[in-house]
Amino acid sequence: MDVVSLDERAALVALLQVRPEGMSWSAIAAEVLETGSALAVWHRVVPATLMAVPGEPEPLDAAASEIAGWERQGHRLLTILDETYPERLRGVHQAPPVLFARGTLVTRDRAVSVVGSRKASGRGLELADGVARALVEREVTVVAGLALGIDTAAHRAALDADGRTVAIIGTGIGKVYPAANRGLQEEIASRGLLLSQFWPDAPPQKFRFPMRNATMSGYGLATVVVEAGERSGARIQARMAVEHGRPVVLTELVVEQNEWARALVGRPGIHVAGSLKAVMEIIDALVDQGNAIDSEMRHLISR
Repeated sequence: MDVVSLDERAALVALLQVRPEGMSWSAIAAEVLETGSALAVWHRVVPATLMAVPGEPEPLDAAASEIAGWERQGHRLLTILDETYPERLRGVHQAPPVLFARGTLVTRDRAVSVVGSRKASGRGLELADGVARALVEREVTVVAGLALGIDTAAHRAALDADGRTVAIIGTGIGKVYPAANRGLQEEIASRGLLLSQFWPDAPPQKFRFPMRNATMSGYGLATVVVEAGERSGARIQARMAVEHGRPVVLTELVVEQNEWARALVGRPGIHVAGSLKAVMEIIDALVDQGNAIDSEMRHLISR
């Protein structure tokens, strides 16, 4: 894909803001991907009466102005048509039509999510730390959601091991949540990558976090659930990963403590591990498999 023009970016932002005919964001993303042009979709689905309201800026001009403002604040806007949009994420049904980024983008990022409970046990925190450090040793990116507990332990361990970590957050990129992780968020933005699928000033709201979990699942090769409760966001991510065809590694901690985890055992792509060594043996096999698939896809595209 070529670099997407400002007109195309503005058209996509305007579509998401106007939502003609009540179209959902996912429907807009699908239309734009199929058409290959947000501007073409805009002219096809937006009535002419919406294009110029007396006394108000034209929606495309207003969107272009907003984009310029976001860029002045240091927030890079990616559309689903951009060549720098994360490649694996683009392939899932819940792929966000836009992403806001701070940090270093890697289109074909070899990444694994490490997720779990905010109120983690000492054993869970130790395991998250160990998994993250082992991923860094293998030059695999550690993805988490910047929440307290397991997410924080995974991000911190990856940074301390001089590895790459990506935080996919459940608020706008201009917000900090939780407040205790302000310093960690800034460090990830400067040394790794901070991503958000919401408008930059979007506050933390309950409905945003499952959406964030779907994006985390789609971004990486697999998800490791270290420790979780019955109502944990990690449970949502595990189910999303199954839907995406992404492998899930559940630790015995998770399986022992949760009915939802036991219900997943035996399903395709679900793995159970009783130790750090067992987790990494599974991840090694999955990364090798992912590398082989990526190599074959590149070969097919180049033919």
